[in-house]
Amino acid sequence: MRTAHEHDVARKSVALRKRVLAMLHDAGSGHTGGSLSALDLLLVLYEHVLKHDPKRPIWPARDRFVLSAGHLCPALYTVLADHGYFDKKLLGTLRTFRSPLQGHPELGTLPGIENTSGPLGQGYLLAVGKALAAKRQNKQWNVYCLASDAEHDEGAVWEAAQLAAHHRLDNLCVIIDRNNVQIDGYTDDVLDLRSLKQKYKAFGWKVIEIDGHNHRLIKDALTYFTYHRLSQPFCIVAHTTLGKGVSYMEHHPLWHGKAPNDKELAQALKELDRHHRAHRLKRALTEKEVLR
Repeated sequence: MRTAHEHDVARKSVALRKRVLAMLHDAGSGHTGGSLSALDLLLVLYEHVLKHDPKRPIWPARDRFVLSAGHLCPALYTVLADHGYFDKKLLGTLRTFRSPLQGHPELGTLPGIENTSGPLGQGYLLAVGKALAAKRQNKQWNVYCLASDAEHDEGAVWEAAQLAAHHRLDNLCVIIDRNNVQIDGYTDDVLDLRSLKQKYKAFGWKVIEIDGHNHRLIKDALTYFTYHRLSQPFCIVAHTTLGKGVSYMEHHPLWHGKAPNDKELAQALKELDRHHRAHRLKRALTEKEVLR
């Protein structure tokens, strides 16, 4: 049974999904499917685990979050704005000329952005470098990296994964958004990655597989990393759904890099409103059960 707090997080997940959809609709371009598949991972990370302070975005003791899959930035922008890193009004400027909210995040344009990304895999390498630097300087902060499954088509990712294991970077947590879709189609058809869990284990990582939309499991996996130092880097393979929450987007490669039009947005918001009402009903039933 969900707690009242878990219902609150579920409600926020729906609200942020609606915001992401509106941003991409207004921009007329962007990556909708992946932004929706990764949103729960970012939401739980920033709500429960990441050591950060929106009032001090460059606080030296903060944990570092690296978005390697930069095209998922609408989800990150939404979570950052929700935490007060910048005015939510800026979300409406996504992908417009001179806006700090571009199609890939850029270091120095917005508080809370730790890296510039673009070519897939680049952020992954940066995350490994940050973790190695922290180790050598005896820093106590952790590095979290959100990567896509399709990034693992890149050879440099595997070189960096091997390097992280060699140096026993137990301050590094890589979260893989395993939605099984990339721009050219399904990952199994483009380049079959097979079991990422087994690959990472063979490289010397500690690996946990979870449902990437179950907030409790996400929190448990991240908390396990935080409190268990195993002298090896940590990987969470999060099985997610492209376009999560919107029926006509889910699992469909078309929505990897497409923004909704007016009609599609209206339908998506209608579906998410139904989800919101369902969460409210479940919360009411939970509270009623607790009071018995």
